[in-house]
Amino acid sequence: MKTLPPALAAHLGGDVLTLAWIATITRADGVVLGLTSFERDVTVEGLTYRAAPGFRPGPLEDRADLATGTQEILGIFDDAALTEEDIRAGRYDGAQIEMALINWADSAAGRIVMRRGWIGQIVHDGDSYHAEMRGLHDRLQQPIGAWLLPECRHSLGDAGCRVSPTGWTVTGSVTAVTVTDRAQFTDAARAEAAGHFAYGRLTFTGGANAGLAAEVKDFAAGGQFSLWLAMPHDISAGDTYSVTAGCDRRLASCQAKFNNVSNFGGFPHLPGLDRLLAYPDASA
Repeated sequence: MKTLPPALAAHLGGDVLTLAWIATITRADGVVLGLTSFERDVTVEGLTYRAAPGFRPGPLEDRADLATGTQEILGIFDDAALTEEDIRAGRYDGAQIEMALINWADSAAGRIVMRRGWIGQIVHDGDSYHAEMRGLHDRLQQPIGAWLLPECRHSLGDAGCRVSPTGWTVTGSVTAVTVTDRAQFTDAARAEAAGHFAYGRLTFTGGANAGLAAEVKDFAAGGQFSLWLAMPHDISAGDTYSVTAGCDRRLASCQAKFNNVSNFGGFPHLPGLDRLLAYPDASA
């Protein structure tokens, strides 16, 4: 049961309603963005909600069986509110979102929170976007437990691995870009062995991609980096970065590279599919 602010409750009991949607989006990097379906910007509790072009929430969907409920949000890219570059850069992946109704004629009357959740899949459609809002029930659909695999189930530096990533993280700057695919560059100052940073995480700290991260696909002698996914902006000489050594999650690497076998989270002797499908050899 919702508890409504008195002023807003009184407005809902009137003959003429002046309601508008507002969306409060909180990104993982702490940036908070407010959008409204009203034709002008409105300020609610100190946050300005921008009248984003074409911003329109779709119908609410809730399920009695606790299945994932969703709501679609539609809008047009706008440099002052929500940009295509930020979406492509992943800045809104997993962002928290709250949908509420307000009285635009009296924004100080409070809000009616209709749904809280997370931003799911975002689909581009020309100059517009369709964002999926996943409700709290979505967390009930996530698998719980650990996978049994030959490879380690931990990530380098997490509570299960216990290797301190600080000692395996270095900084540097781009010295050359020979392939303009936004996924390759060279730092001639790197002297680590080939493959040292493969599967590691690289974060740009300067340049057009500052604050964005990507997984390293390969690292070749001479400081040549290849990323699994292209960055949203061009990589240029002078761009700075930090990168953590990569782990391929295999027992041999855990022992030889990190000396951390005691915390290895895999099962290297787990029978594979060939063993499960094997049968006695009648000719033996």
